[in-house]
Amino acid sequence: MMHTITMPLLLLALLISSGCSPITPWVKPYERNNLADPIMSFSPDPVEAGYMHHVYQAREGARGAEGGGGGGCGCN
Repeated sequence: MMHTITMPLLLLALLISSGCSPITPWVKPYERNNLADPIMSFSPDPVEAGYMHHVYQAREGARGAEGGGGGGCGCN
């Protein structure tokens, strides 16, 4: 009886403690310039993406959408 309770608790403790391991980056510092290449962007048109980002920040500025300034009125 004790073995059936102890084993799942031990496995649960190991599973929970594995979340405490340090996070290591998957991308090395010398590989990051490849990810910063404009071809890796989600939007094919960077001007449109910048404008939509500005509109989104102005619309959600009252809540602090992405940390940008503005009060939600569209002005900077």
